[in-house]
Amino acid sequence: MKLKLLLVLFFTPLFFFGFAQQSNVAYAITGQTIANFNWTDIRVIDMASGNANATLFENGKTKFSFVDAETGRPVDQLTITGNPATLQQNNMAISSNSISVANPSPTYSMSAAAAYDKRHDKLFFATMRTGQLIWLDLKNSNGTPSFYTIQKPLISNVDYNDESFNITRMTIGADGNGYALTNDANHLISFTTSNKTIITDLGNLVDAESNNGISVHNKCSSWGGDIVADAFGKLYLFSAGRNVFLIDPATRIATYKGTISNLSGTFTVNGAAVIDDDNVIVSSANTFEGFYKVDINKLSATKINTAGKIYNASDLASCNLLHQTEKQNSVGTPLLQNIEVIGNRFISIYPNPVADGQIKITFDGNASGKYKIALTDLEGRLIETKDVYIK
Repeated sequence: MKLKLLLVLFFTPLFFFGFAQQSNVAYAITGQTIANFNWTDIRVIDMASGNANATLFENGKTKFSFVDAETGRPVDQLTITGNPATLQQNNMAISSNSISVANPSPTYSMSAAAAYDKRHDKLFFATMRTGQLIWLDLKNSNGTPSFYTIQKPLISNVDYNDESFNITRMTIGADGNGYALTNDANHLISFTTSNKTIITDLGNLVDAESNNGISVHNKCSSWGGDIVADAFGKLYLFSAGRNVFLIDPATRIATYKGTISNLSGTFTVNGAAVIDDDNVIVSSANTFEGFYKVDINKLSATKINTAGKIYNASDLASCNLLHQTEKQNSVGTPLLQNIEVIGNRFISIYPNPVADGQIKITFDGNASGKYKIALTDLEGRLIETKDVYIK
């Protein structure tokens, strides 16, 4: 179960470039130009046509702000640990085991994992070779993209130059939490998406007995790709090698569902975003032929004919969930209202994990007003609410 503290206030959501929360678009991490393999730019893709509707950020061109979310200070340095000999670039101070980049771009070290959080209107992504969690605030309407980070990696004490630790898959689950997965599938990571970001390493994925030797950990067949979520709390992993696994975050069991058919011979699946109840759009970071639409039930792909410019995309993200209609028809319990979460940085909830069936909530230093405590299950279904008044 999860506990959310909601402050009942009137607020007006703002939209960044008019694209936030549209169900027919996906956010894409792409190359800078056509036939470019630097995955540093952020674009909006129409999922029906594959056309790029807008460019939200171009590395080296777009003015931006990049702020430490915990201190409010500008991010003026990025440190990449590991062997610096493989990362020689301009404007860097090099030590024996790390590289420091002054005034870095948010996508400086590239990204292959992104997720769109509809509730808070944030585009989260993880950077390669650093494992840093960064988000773009899509509510910002002043024309300058605003990026934030918590200045620590999703996994601590690892060498991100080791490809196995690269975070290449990410999505927002039905429970509202973000989920990220390393290449080797030994780290399934969850993170909260409200004002205070809490990162939890859930551990390694476990191959289901029914997989018959097809492992989610196999480098040749199961690394890379992307994950999407369904409305029942499960995750679907699309590997670069076209394999599809169903993941239960509660047990971390990965069940092999099959291999996508009808893709071209050179197409690697690197990005995935849900179009509707039963369909996903997939992209490739290594080819420039565009996008395919995949039927999640049949695992068959259909080419999307794109008339405009075609970019390779290392990752895709949309606000949709698979099987949403089925969920709504099968569950009568009301969903938690989409009220803005005022965030854990104003409160403390403990202990975590719960030991004796009880939790405590402190409001020290919080603003006065009426608060609503809402208790939900992992799928967002409302269990109980309680009003609290702070004088």
